[in-house]
Amino acid sequence: MSIWWSLHLRREAASVPLARRLLLGTMETAGVDPDICYDLSVALSEACANAVEHGGDATLGGPSEAYRVTAYLDGEKCRIEVADSGPGFARPQAFRPARADAEHGRGLCLIQELADHVHIGGKPGRNGTVVSFDKMLKWKKDPSLLTA
Repeated sequence: MSIWWSLHLRREAASVPLARRLLLGTMETAGVDPDICYDLSVALSEACANAVEHGGDATLGGPSEAYRVTAYLDGEKCRIEVADSGPGFARPQAFRPARADAEHGRGLCLIQELADHVHIGGKPGRNGTVVSFDKMLKWKKDPSLLTA
């Protein structure tokens, strides 16, 4: 089974739970194991929160007012991409653990812990960052999409 969707979201905090709920609903309906659903939804929330916070300036009408989320459930793997139009990274970023009491700076490390593979890069020829991550899927015994 293959399912994919893409959202173009405003860089507002309210967009983060919207993307998370859509991903959870898609995976639960497809019959993905609840633990995998949870891991990927937390990772997506962190990537979206980063896009909202760091995805560019909030100039009215500018291209950085929005970011894009795309999810692919294809066979045994889920891949998620979050792309923004912010300044991007000057050089490749290393995952450095934040201090335990830090309120910021733990999102990318958390994504790395929850996903099987993570790639963070720029958009070719443009400003912005693309965070993509994937995870191998496990399935419930009785997926509702297959029994309906």
